[in-house]
Amino acid sequence: MIILIPSILLAAALITGTPYHASHPVPEAAVASDAAKGEEKQPEKDKNAAVPEKPVVTRHKVVVENREIGYMVTTGHLPVMNDAGESEAQIFFIAYTADNPSPGIRRPLLFIFNGGPGAASVWLHLGAVGPRRVQMLPDGRMPPPPYQLVDNEFTWLDQADLVFIDPVGTGYSRAVKPELTKKFATVQGDIDSVGRFIRLYLARYGRWNSPLFLVGESYGAFRAAGLSDYLFEHGAALNGIILISSVMNMQAISFDQGNDLPYELFLPSYTATAWYHKKLSPDLQGDLDKTLATVENWAATGYLTALGKGDTLSPEERRTVVEKLSAFTGLDKSYIDNRNLRIDNRSFVRDLLRDQRQVVGFMDSRFTAANLDPAAPFGFDPTVATIRAPYTATFNDYVRRELGFKSDLEYFTLGGGIGRWDWEAKNGYADSSENLRNAFAKNPYMKLFVASGCFDLATPHFSTEYTINHLGLTPALRGNITTRRYRAGHMMYLDRTSLSQLKKDVAAFIAGALVER
Repeated sequence: MIILIPSILLAAALITGTPYHASHPVPEAAVASDAAKGEEKQPEKDKNAAVPEKPVVTRHKVVVENREIGYMVTTGHLPVMNDAGESEAQIFFIAYTADNPSPGIRRPLLFIFNGGPGAASVWLHLGAVGPRRVQMLPDGRMPPPPYQLVDNEFTWLDQADLVFIDPVGTGYSRAVKPELTKKFATVQGDIDSVGRFIRLYLARYGRWNSPLFLVGESYGAFRAAGLSDYLFEHGAALNGIILISSVMNMQAISFDQGNDLPYELFLPSYTATAWYHKKLSPDLQGDLDKTLATVENWAATGYLTALGKGDTLSPEERRTVVEKLSAFTGLDKSYIDNRNLRIDNRSFVRDLLRDQRQVVGFMDSRFTAANLDPAAPFGFDPTVATIRAPYTATFNDYVRRELGFKSDLEYFTLGGGIGRWDWEAKNGYADSSENLRNAFAKNPYMKLFVASGCFDLATPHFSTEYTINHLGLTPALRGNITTRRYRAGHMMYLDRTSLSQLKKDVAAFIAGALVER
C-alpha cells in the first residue's frame, strides 16, 4: 500500500477455543463436526510462547448479494526456510476459505499483500477484500472512536479464497534472529521470502492446482511484478495479477535532480486535486475527465519538451509553460517560475491550500488537515492520520476476539518492523516491470488488472499507465491488460462508491481470466 521509505512450523489446521463471529455466530457443534473430519486435536499451547505453534481455525458466515457464504478462517504463521531447510523467519497470514458447493471445481486462490515497504496487509484486508470491513465515513474519512467492524458486502470471498500475507517486518511477521532482518529488507530478499511462503502454502494446503492470482497494492504491486516471474520459474503459473495504486519503476515517482520524468507524470494528479478543491478556472472546473485528457496530452508533449530543453528554454517558451502549469495546478505563476517549472509532490500538498492554512493528503488529496507549521518543509500525511488509528484498533480487536489468535507482539500496520530498505539499485532505479514483461512472455494466458485513483499523489495514475505502456509487449499480450480509474485516492476503497465499483470490476476480471480454462 503506502510508499514509506520509512512462524513457527505450521501443522494441520486445528480448532482451538470457541470460534464465533460477532454478528453471525456458528454453533460449536458445527465447528466440532468440521474438526472431526480427519484433523488431530491441537495440544495445549504454551502460555508463555510469543506466537502459537499451530494455526487457529474458526468458522463464520457473511451475506454477499443476498447469498449467505459460510467460510473458514485460518490464522497463524508459516516458516520461511532457506534451501538447507532452516527456518529464517516466520510469516503471519490470515486465510479465508469459503464453503465450496462444487467440490469438483477448484476455487481460485488470491494471495494478497500491501506495500510500503513496511505495510501489513491489514489495509486491503479490512478495507476492501476481506469479509469484514472497517466502518469509515462514506467518503473514507475517519469516524469518531471507538471504531467498528462491519460485514463487508463488497468482499471478494464470493469470487475466490483469500490469503493475506504480512511480509517479514510487517504485522506479526519476524525474522527468527534480529541479525537476519536486514536479509528480508531488500528487493530480492522480500520477493524470495514471499515466494517461498506462497509455495509452502500451496503445498501445505493442497492448492498447487488451483487458479492462482496475486493482489498487490503500492509497493505490493512492485512485489507482485517480481513474483510473477519468480513463481513461474518455480512452477506456479498465474492466471492473473491485480494491481492497486501501482508502482513498478521507481524512476517514475522519484523527484531527483536530473530526473524530469515524475514532473510530467504527476501533473494530471495535481490537476485532479486542484479540481477537487475548486482551484481551477471555470473552463477547467467542469468535466474532470475532459480536463484530465487535456492535461495528459500537454504533459506528454509540450511540458515534456520544455523540461527536456532545460536551460535552453527561451523566455517566451518559459512564460507559456508557467501559464499552463498555473492554470493546470492552481498555483501562483511566480511560485512556479521560482521552482524552475518543477513541482514535487511534497511541495504541492503544502502549497495548494496554503492561503487556507491547510495541507492536502499524499495518498488521498481529497483529505486535508490544518497546516500548523507553514514554514516546515514536510509534515504528516492527512490520509495516514485518517486511517492509522481505525485500522490498527479494529484489527487488534478482530484478530483476538473473533479469530481467537493471541500474541503479545506489536502488529506493525505501517512501519516499525523494518530498518533501512535496500533497493539494490546502484546508479539507477529499482524496477520490477521487466519481471512482469518476462512473465507475460512465458505465460501468455496471464491477465493483468490495474486500478488507480485520480487523487493519488503517491503513485499517480499517469505514472502507472506510463509504466504499463512501456512494457514492450506485443499487441496480443497488451490485450491481456485491463486498466480502471476511480475518483478517489491511493486507497480508492476508502470511498464507498469506489469500493463498490472496484468489487464489480475485479469480479468481472477474475471471471474473464478464467474463461480460457
